[in-house]
Formats: sequence, C-alpha cells, structure tokens
Amino acid sequence: MALVSMTEMLNKAKEEKYAVGQFNINNLEWTQAILQAAEEEKSPVILGVSEGAAKYMGGFISVVHMVKGLMASYGTTVPVAIHLDHGSSFDKCKEAVDAGFTSVMIDASHHPFEENIEITHKVVEYAHAKGVSVEAELGTVGGDEDGVIGGIMYANPEECRKMVEATDIDCLAPALGSVHGPYQGEPNLGFKEMEEISKLANLPLVLHGGTGIPTKDIQRSISLGTAKINVNTENQIAATKAVREILENDKVVYDPRKFLGPAREAIKSTVAGKIREFGSANKA
Repeated sequence: MALVSMTEMLNKAKEEKYAVGQFNINNLEWTQAILQAAEEEKSPVILGVSEGAAKYMGGFISVVHMVKGLMASYGTTVPVAIHLDHGSSFDKCKEAVDAGFTSVMIDASHHPFEENIEITHKVVEYAHAKGVSVEAELGTVGGDEDGVIGGIMYANPEECRKMVEATDIDCLAPALGSVHGPYQGEPNLGFKEMEEISKLANLPLVLHGGTGIPTKDIQRSISLGTAKINVNTENQIAATKAVREILENDKVVYDPRKFLGPAREAIKSTVAGKIREFGSANKA
C-alpha cells in the first residue's frame, strides 16, 4: 500500500472510538519493528520523525526512501503515514513535504497566539495543496523530547476553537498535562478541558507523551475525541533494556545484529501491545 496522510485514518478513528498510534522512528530497526507490528495487528500506523531523528538518519529524503523500501520489501498492506513530529518552522515542514512526508506537525506553540495561527495557516496551505495532513499544537507539553523542552501549560479551549476555524488543520494537539519522556509520579490529564476542546474543535485530538499513561486514562481520552496517541520513550526503554542485557551477559559479542535484532523484537512487542491498548488492531 502507498503512504497516506493522517486525515482519513484519524477521522475514522475518532468516529469509531479508537486511537491510531504514532510511534517515532530512530533508525532501520525501529522502522522495521513498527511496520511489522502494524501489519501483524492489521492496524493503521503513523511513523513519527523528529527533526533530530531525521538528521541522524541522513535527512528527510533518506527517511522516506527507507520507509518506502521496507514497505515494498514487506508487502505492507496497512495504511502508513510518515509524519514530521514537532516541525519547528514553515521551512522545515515544507522540506518534509517536498521530501515525500505525508503528514507534518507545525509546532508554533512557543510563539504568540496570532503568530502561531499565521504560521500554521501558511503550512496548511502548502501541505493541503499536496495532499499532506497537518497537526498543530496549543499550550506546552512538558518534559524533553529530542531537545524540545517545556514546562506544562494547558491549552486554552477558546484559542483551540479559533485555531481550527482560522487554519483548517486536520488534527489538534492541545497540551493538557502530558509530558515527553518518563513521568515523575502519576500523570494528571485535564479531562474536563479535553472534553470542552473536543466539542469546540470538532476534529481529532492528539495526545503527546503517551508513555506511562494508565490504560483507564487512555480509554477516557479516546472517549473524549483523542484519535492519535504518540509513543516514543516506551520503545526506547524496551530496546535499550534488550541491548543492555545482551551486552552485559556476553562480553565478546561484536556482531551488531546479535543485539540490534533483539532490540527490534522488543520494540515490535511494545508497539503491538500499544496498538491493542489503543483499539486500532484490525482497523486497517
């Protein structure tokens, strides 16, 4: 199956009350694991790519060719989107679109509200002309993701409504208490605000920082209109644990496939579990 934008998969998810996972890719093994898990679970999937990870992998064009090559080799049949995660500017979003990304997130949440709208609208105009979906953010997700650091600042429901009306985005990530990276203590999501924003925005919501959120909170978020949940840290922890165990128990191993293969399997298992938890299995 060819790469697709997020629009149709997220609208379907919102309507049918499940969420599609965005799983960030960091290298070949990450991409293999996520594609394999999605195919086996018959689930749509979003491959998230941060600017830092794209640079590490050789750039946006390299990422697109790697994903397309694996999908061709694997005979992937489920819907797959390549999504720029936390695009920092119009230029970066344009670069990703031109390279073949099928979805982009413009994160202008650190700008004043009117400027956020202006930048987001410009990205939407360019992306939609090429059939590419756009995600925007309001408020600040806490924690640290690939150098993107912020304290928690809740999204304003009225600003969310204005953002949707002014920009024609496809999905919205309102910051409501989630964080990037491991949680310090129990997550405390703003469900009251989530419900209000969902009604005002009337489009799929996105939950960043999906690692470590209890299943009951995941289910409640989905019931309130969340149709995309981002996971990265959990896969990183699982992969690193697998590599560490092998290297600690075998001091002479040197073939990278001997430890990267098990890391890939750990990611695949984690992703499959998340797909089931989010309810997207057999929804492709």
